Amino acid sequence: MKTLRFKTNINCGGCIKAVTPALNGEKAIHSWQVDTASPDKILTISGELSEAQVVALVEEAGFQAQVA
Repeated sequence: MKTLRFKTNINCGGCIKAVTPALNGEKAIHSWQVDTASPDKILTISGELSEAQVVALVEEAGFQAQVA
């Protein structure tokens, strides 16, 4: 299992609620969290996905992500 970090535009509880189905629905993700207090809104994911797969999931949910 690896831990990946991404800068995002997920910046509030409503945004987290919107992205939750996409991230919780991916079986290769063991856990995730977004630090909305951070200026870069860091998304931390533990799982078996590649960086590109995580970026695609976040973008499908309507948000942006780039490797931190």
